[in-house]
Amino acid sequence: MNEHEALVDRAVKSANTVALIGALDTGKSSLARGMLSAALAAGRTCALVDADVGQKTVGPPTTVTLRMIREPADLEPERLPVPDVMHFAGSTSPQGHLLPIVAGAGRLVTQAREMGADFVVLDTSGLVSGVQGQLLKYHKFELVRPDLVVGLKRGEELGPVLGIVQRFFSSEVVVLDVHPDIVPVSVDERAVRREEAMQAYFAEPLQRWRVKPTVFMPTLPPLFDLSQLERLLVGLSDGDGAYLGLGYLEQADDEGALRLVSPVAAAPKALRLGSVRLDEKLGARRVDLRNLFGTD
Repeated sequence: MNEHEALVDRAVKSANTVALIGALDTGKSSLARGMLSAALAAGRTCALVDADVGQKTVGPPTTVTLRMIREPADLEPERLPVPDVMHFAGSTSPQGHLLPIVAGAGRLVTQAREMGADFVVLDTSGLVSGVQGQLLKYHKFELVRPDLVVGLKRGEELGPVLGIVQRFFSSEVVVLDVHPDIVPVSVDERAVRREEAMQAYFAEPLQRWRVKPTVFMPTLPPLFDLSQLERLLVGLSDGDGAYLGLGYLEQADDEGALRLVSPVAAAPKALRLGSVRLDEKLGARRVDLRNLFGTD
């Protein structure tokens, strides 16, 4: 039994909430699936919370997602991408979006427990370095309080963030080298994966609703040019603090009225503006809402 297999066996027997930390292409998602498969075989009730907003295992990019794992088939490629619960973070990168990612991870781990999960794996993004990486992981664990944190490393890149975990929390910390079978993915390949995930999410049939300019968060400034919201990604609120899914905006007529395009069947109560604009192929381009609104 190698060290990765030994860790899986140990986690399944003794942990309730496991958080995985690692830079890009360190095998976090593969380890998460291995843990969940073993925990399911051991008779545990399992859930995966995917807090990586760029390279998703569950759900479309720009979201934090929850998938309950009720049977082995739920880990298959056809089923795993379909979330049970979705939280809109609004960006494909954690940079500048720490608050919605932290809030989403905390809410969905709590919701997984409320749905009966006694073994929850939190898969985090590859942002582990610098002040932003440390703040993201600190506040995420402040809410989630994992009893086991697993760091997957290639060098010394995890030292600062794992040191923070060890100083501030009682979580057990285990550090492993990246599994030799993990193959790095190029920047272009990651972009293609995000585009393909968006295309899959926005597959027909799509719903279209006319949108009033008063339904947005943040609130639009006075005399705002609605054409600037063309193809901007939005989160669809159910009016009760949760999200129904994603949509994007398009102009409905020559007068500048807006229309919402979404695969979600139910009309939302409100829309939260994201920081992503989708091109015709559903590739994502970042947008700074402060610049768009002309505010600080």
